[in-house]
Amino acid sequence: KIHALPARSTFHTPTRSRPIGHQHIIFLAYRAPVPTVDRAMSAQGDTNRVVVALDWTPNGNHLGFYVAKDAGLYHAAGLDVHLVSPSDPEFSTGSSAYVAAPNADGTGSAPPYVTPCSKVAAGDAHFAINMPEGVVGWNTAPGRPALKAVAALINNRNSSAIVTLASSGRCRPKDLDGCRYASYAARFEGRIVQKMIQHDGGTGDYEEDTSPMLGIWNTLLEGKADATWIFLQWEGVEAKLRGVDLNIFKVCDYGMPYAYAPCLVAHPDWLVANPDIAKRFLAATAEGYKRAAADPTAAADALVRLAMTENNGYAVDPALAQGSAEWLSEHFIDKTTGAWGRMEEDVWTRYIAWLWEADLLTTGMQSRHPDGSKSFSLDDMRAGRAGEKIPLESVPKVFTNEYLPN
Repeated sequence: KIHALPARSTFHTPTRSRPIGHQHIIFLAYRAPVPTVDRAMSAQGDTNRVVVALDWTPNGNHLGFYVAKDAGLYHAAGLDVHLVSPSDPEFSTGSSAYVAAPNADGTGSAPPYVTPCSKVAAGDAHFAINMPEGVVGWNTAPGRPALKAVAALINNRNSSAIVTLASSGRCRPKDLDGCRYASYAARFEGRIVQKMIQHDGGTGDYEEDTSPMLGIWNTLLEGKADATWIFLQWEGVEAKLRGVDLNIFKVCDYGMPYAYAPCLVAHPDWLVANPDIAKRFLAATAEGYKRAAADPTAAADALVRLAMTENNGYAVDPALAQGSAEWLSEHFIDKTTGAWGRMEEDVWTRYIAWLWEADLLTTGMQSRHPDGSKSFSLDDMRAGRAGEKIPLESVPKVFTNEYLPN
């Protein structure tokens, strides 16, 4: 995700895990230099340049950005907007490229890696896309900037789901006991899945497998995993196009009051320093999403065309783009207010309270080389060994509607 930076000399990144290519890379805590907000802006050119770090390859969730760019809405707002995908070569460049710590025995290290939010934190991007648990993570990790959600991309909090192949016979969450779950290795993910299983009457005892990130969906289709977490508006649409039947366990249907997924985040210091740019960008983006909702066929066409030019020749399947755009046309805009992006405080409050009440809001960070104090394995975390419980009152406000159009 794309974040601007605080004026501090060091930036602590807690233990994280991210698969790169066919190798799972584990990153231990380290320090990296952090530029000031002014340095970040000057490094990116004039103040009208806006970089958006996408969370995935171009897909239906991103339609509004591509429509706004294609229709000249950003240009009309005086903005030069760049949409950067994790599949783009330039995504891993800049000061946000993390240097991995050595292995536990002191030998070797993994290649550098970059996440959308690390790009925002390092000032290499201004906005990034994240999931709600990621937003909470950035607001509860010592040494990291408290990146804020500034818009909900979709007005449907139940559009993501844990899925299995219908042919597997695993027809409900409790059937995931003993299964192999293809995980993104995120801080709260495995424990959220575990709580969903337990809510349905299972034990929550399963294997969490970390496959290469951009290939996780394929591990399910190829029978290498029994379950994974998808967006119904993308992988769900693709499954229908392929004639693949799925068992679908929507996240809000099993005890969790999920928040907005996905959402757009930004660095609070950059927002304070650049409110006009933020407001112009979000106004143009809101109009892009409204147009995508009104004309899904044109939106799908814009996504397919601009992904080729904007994202290093990335080819989006036109049929998938069309199907996703049609699905999302009913879910981008609030039907009561006609607004895009606005978030309700009660939604975030209930979600964070649920994480706390379920004992998931803890200090532990995931690592393949856990120290048992601050870092833990995914298995440890599901077993309840995940650090100290974070006081609920210490969690700051994680979102703002201040920069959205009225």
